Amino acid sequence: MLACDSMLKKLSILSKDEIELMKKSCRLAARTLEHVKPYVKAGITTNEIDQIIHDYILSHGATPSPLGYHGYPKSSCTSVNSVVCHGVPDETLLREGDIINVDVTTFYQGFHGDTSATFMVGAVSDKARDITQVAFDCMMKGIEAIVPFGTTGDIGFAIDKYATRKGYTTVKDIGGHGIGRIFHDEPFIPSYGKKGKGPSLVPWRCFTVEPMVNETSASLEEYDIPHSSIKWYKTEDNTLSAQFEHTVLVTDTGYEILTVPS
Repeated sequence: MLACDSMLKKLSILSKDEIELMKKSCRLAARTLEHVKPYVKAGITTNEIDQIIHDYILSHGATPSPLGYHGYPKSSCTSVNSVVCHGVPDETLLREGDIINVDVTTFYQGFHGDTSATFMVGAVSDKARDITQVAFDCMMKGIEAIVPFGTTGDIGFAIDKYATRKGYTTVKDIGGHGIGRIFHDEPFIPSYGKKGKGPSLVPWRCFTVEPMVNETSASLEEYDIPHSSIKWYKTEDNTLSAQFEHTVLVTDTGYEILTVPS
């Protein structure tokens, strides 16, 4: 998640036609992430990863939502090792043993599709492998907690409970968000909470579930991005952080994950 849009609007219920357009954008985002995955190897720079993402999105008739958003300078976010989120692609060279979260959002036919994954670069440590798996499992636990007219707290509770049991910490102040015609909208989707608390999960609206899981409970350090109101964050003690993200549609019977390649 980047910053919230300055003029938030209450998410409207999507029509059938709008849902189909949303699905197209989300599929493209998922395919973009799938396309870049083979390139995420030791020796590539995060700038090169960003260029691959940029070119792929443009070649499919869409634009990258992050580019220019509140002054953000790149087409994706690449967060390596201790970077929690909003890592700006640059000349950082990936090395054997790194983990990197690649966050992709496409704007296609009026709708945003948002997804991310943490990739392991070559042979990684047991800790890096474990936190990556736990971050994925936390995302899925959160998604599985979704029921129509449930609450955002249900999602956060499921995520935080699982992460804590595994010995990790969830990031509390940054999380998922409503999405559709607007990149970042209400409601905020936390990675902690109480069952039954928070805004209602109204059917036929979309939001992202994107838990950030940290190795320790150390505070986050915040850094400016030049010429942007967006900040990037890392763990204060330089320990690992991992994240996964899907865009999800609430239905009248449950949920549908939209950021899948097909």
